[in-house]
Amino acid sequence: MRIRKIVNTIISTLILIVFLVLITAVVISKASGGEPTFFGYQIKTVLSGSMEPGIQTGSIVGIKPGGDMSRFQKGDVITFLNPDNILITHRVVAAELNSALGEASYTTKGDNNDSADTAAVSSTNVVGEYTGVTVPYVGYAMSFAVSKAGSVVLMIIPGLLLLLYALYSSWKAVAALEKKNVSSSATSGGGPDTLTDLIQ
Repeated sequence: MRIRKIVNTIISTLILIVFLVLITAVVISKASGGEPTFFGYQIKTVLSGSMEPGIQTGSIVGIKPGGDMSRFQKGDVITFLNPDNILITHRVVAAELNSALGEASYTTKGDNNDSADTAAVSSTNVVGEYTGVTVPYVGYAMSFAVSKAGSVVLMIIPGLLLLLYALYSSWKAVAALEKKNVSSSATSGGGPDTLTDLIQ
């Protein structure tokens, strides 16, 4: 029984931590008007399998923005805007530096793709470098959390959970009080227990 209680406590704590992280991410993203940022690292969601198995579909990744975007070499993983203005995280397979312009052109490829990306990536379109930090599946929840429906749900759920917790706590308190009263009555031996005892 004690082990079961410890396991339930651990699971509840983990769920609470994940929930708080999601709420924090939503608040930060709404306040900044973009992707959430933690300690200087941008958190991006990956909803394709082009970088599997290193980056799983539905993961979140840590991106380090800033710096000289022409510094990247073959093997580096970068996040950039493609011609359709969509953020992509792929690996650099070739890099050409234009010293006169101070810019670089990158050929990129997803680790799970058969061929390189068709369009070259200008260093001016690079957002940052993938740091190697990734958490699988959280990206699904993050994407939902920053949506309109997700924001509404995250506003309702905390209040609902607090209400349920208050009801549960009240029920436990009443149950404990009733148990204590029954125990006290049995110990004191006060009063007849049945109708037969009363007649006798």
